[in-house]
Amino acid sequence: MAAEGWIWRWGWGRRCLGRPGLLGPGPGPTTPLFLLLLLGSVTADITDGNSEHLKREHSLIKPYQGVGSSSMPLWDFQGSTMLTSQYVRLTPDERSKEGSIWNHQPILLSLQPCFLKDWEMHVHFKVHGTGKKNLHGDGIALWYTRDRLVPGPVFGSKDNFHGLAIFLDTYPNDETTERVFPYISVMVNNGSLSYDHSKDGRWTELAGCTADFRNRDHDTFLAVRYSRGRLTVMTDLEDKNEWKNCIDITGVRLPTGYYFGASAGTGDLSDNHDIISMKLFQLMVEHTPDEESIDWTKIEPSVNFLKSPKDNVDDPTGNFRSGPLTGWRVFLLLLCALLGIVVCAVVGAVVFQKRQERNKRFY
Repeated sequence: MAAEGWIWRWGWGRRCLGRPGLLGPGPGPTTPLFLLLLLGSVTADITDGNSEHLKREHSLIKPYQGVGSSSMPLWDFQGSTMLTSQYVRLTPDERSKEGSIWNHQPILLSLQPCFLKDWEMHVHFKVHGTGKKNLHGDGIALWYTRDRLVPGPVFGSKDNFHGLAIFLDTYPNDETTERVFPYISVMVNNGSLSYDHSKDGRWTELAGCTADFRNRDHDTFLAVRYSRGRLTVMTDLEDKNEWKNCIDITGVRLPTGYYFGASAGTGDLSDNHDIISMKLFQLMVEHTPDEESIDWTKIEPSVNFLKSPKDNVDDPTGNFRSGPLTGWRVFLLLLCALLGIVVCAVVGAVVFQKRQERNKRFY
């Protein structure tokens, strides 16, 4: 089953291994040197996903202990969300349903040498229903945000959020789009942007890809990695135990102290939206002194882009190209047009004057 072996395939980063007081005691003085070297070489290149590296307080795993429980409130859910022994159903295949599930604990800085500002989230999910092509919706949203358990119009959660959202959209609201659905997209927001459902979030999307994850007969997975400003999203949808790249962007700044969650919504069309597991792993990444001096709880979510996401328009190849001329490009265009008019006027004046001189010589 893909869920057991898939984490080995993501060969990035290192885990916080053997940090005293964090994930258990470190290697003792009697540990053979060659084992330490071997361990170091493996963990430097492989995300192994062993249970000792799993951040259980931020993970949703069968048999879902601590979900909605007053004694162990690790996860809270609301709306149409239904908890079973095999999955968490955010919405049933019924119209006008909204549901969500949220981690109860925020991701806070730690005084330990290794703290959780570099992470990987692995999501085992399933979207399925009886609707035929383009007669189903709307999809799942995965969240890392400042606020939690706030219902709203964006796949069952609030708009104008602070943080990161990954949308697994199954229905094309924009009939003019050239995208192929289902479609996965990423949005980073500091509270100032609104998700436009009528355009499927195109104006605020940072990047995206087509991903055929609906009504599959096998397990479907998505993985999100955030480390040193780089955000990567990969999928395993073909039952081949292989990751396929979907999104890879740099310049992303996300604070610590936010919450992980998932939500889904249906409208006139519907689907079953199920979460089987959400597993969070902590990465141990070396940071520069300048990065270490930053208070990551106080930064604003942002992206260092060469151009605004609003300048992105769809390209049939699946890539992005420059959109409408705005800002300085409009200024340059007007300047060139003005210079062209001046040149034409000067040339016209010179030609007119020469013709006048030639006409005088005939009198």
